[in-house]
Amino acid sequence: MYFHTWPFLLFFLIVYPTYLALKATKLRLPVLLAASYFFYGWLNPLYLLLITYSTALDYTVVTRMAKSQHKKTWLAVSIVNNLGLLGFFKYGAFVTDNFNALLSSLNIPYLVPAPGMLLPVGLSFYTFQSLSYTIDYYRGNVERETSIIRYAAFVSLFPRLLAGPIERARNLLPQLHKTPKVSGQDVADGLSLFIVGLFKKVALADYLALYVNKVYAAPDQFQSPALILATFLFAWQIYFDFSGYTDMARGIARMMGFRLMLNFNNPYLAASLGDFWSRWHISLSSWFKDYLYIPLGGNRKGTFNTYRNMFLVMVISGLWHGAAWTFVIWGALHALGRFFTRELERTAFYKEKVPKLIKQLLVFAFVTFAWIFFRAEGIGEAWVIVRRIFSSGWADPYCPVLALALILAVWLYQFAYESRIKWLLESRPVRVGIVVAMIVYLAVFAPSSDQAFIYLQF
Repeated sequence: MYFHTWPFLLFFLIVYPTYLALKATKLRLPVLLAASYFFYGWLNPLYLLLITYSTALDYTVVTRMAKSQHKKTWLAVSIVNNLGLLGFFKYGAFVTDNFNALLSSLNIPYLVPAPGMLLPVGLSFYTFQSLSYTIDYYRGNVERETSIIRYAAFVSLFPRLLAGPIERARNLLPQLHKTPKVSGQDVADGLSLFIVGLFKKVALADYLALYVNKVYAAPDQFQSPALILATFLFAWQIYFDFSGYTDMARGIARMMGFRLMLNFNNPYLAASLGDFWSRWHISLSSWFKDYLYIPLGGNRKGTFNTYRNMFLVMVISGLWHGAAWTFVIWGALHALGRFFTRELERTAFYKEKVPKLIKQLLVFAFVTFAWIFFRAEGIGEAWVIVRRIFSSGWADPYCPVLALALILAVWLYQFAYESRIKWLLESRPVRVGIVVAMIVYLAVFAPSSDQAFIYLQF
């Protein structure tokens, strides 16, 4: 069940008034949990077995941790369980395929059968969220949750279940303890966020996908301009798609009285790669920082260890996105980019002499180039695209003028939002006008869409 489809609209029209009517009663959490499980089970009822198991195990782990002197052992149980689930369902086929390729290269006539398991949607998101709870409890950063219903609702809260944000227990669990206060302003702000997200997904991301999919499906048939344009459009497609999901999730949650964390903050205005990762998929970036980069030593143990830690985090982040070598290369490219620019960004020349716009364009160009490996079907296709960008002819491609105009409008809006006229964009008349314009565009121009969100595959 996707946010931009009719089944979700019907689901929400039933769940929302029921939730509001019962939000001050003891039935609030059971209703919220039942709605979340129905929402998730709509995609595949078997998914409920896995999320129920994961929830019950981590709840039990923390309960045992609270009564045991062997807290580290119980923490290890949670870590092994969560990473084991990810490893089996997400990387089983990847490991098997690469092992079989190794056997073949050694002329060993044996094939290991592939697991043949589908990746449950949202697995990477809710396992990381549940795992952060056990780690935070072990560190003493959160209190133990005594209600299994409340904890299950924390793990499976349907607005953020499929693709985040990856919430922390210290932010979301306290909200589940209180009777939510839903004001008219919450409803208005939530609807606005949802409409913005819907516009990003349907009017922008799915529209850009038409050109991107055509070019990336057969990159050897297109010349440099078309490949560059398709890569540029994909950079915006994935941003509109993923941030659109987040906006819709935050909007739905806001209408229900919950505040989910900001997950995107105009990432394509970043003036450095470090700045980019503080703006893009913030919940995942901060998760890796808190639970991997800092425990590895962060930047506290010398230059070599700092760069080693950065490289490991970025490569693992790439692998988190998918079981393919293209994602590993994508993560490694960002790590290398950080290596070569980190010291430069600290120099007085870069800080004071290089115009901010030039910095932003350089970062955007690097990030867009790296997206080639993220989007390509395989390493071979990625190298074809890179090679042809720099070596093929310059025949004029079909140019989707409307797509470029929409992107330009969004980019200019973002620049304005981080300028002195931000106050004007935040004024009620302007906000209402923009939302109305989006509604009109969706009603008149945008086709219906049931394409899944890109990040649901991760």
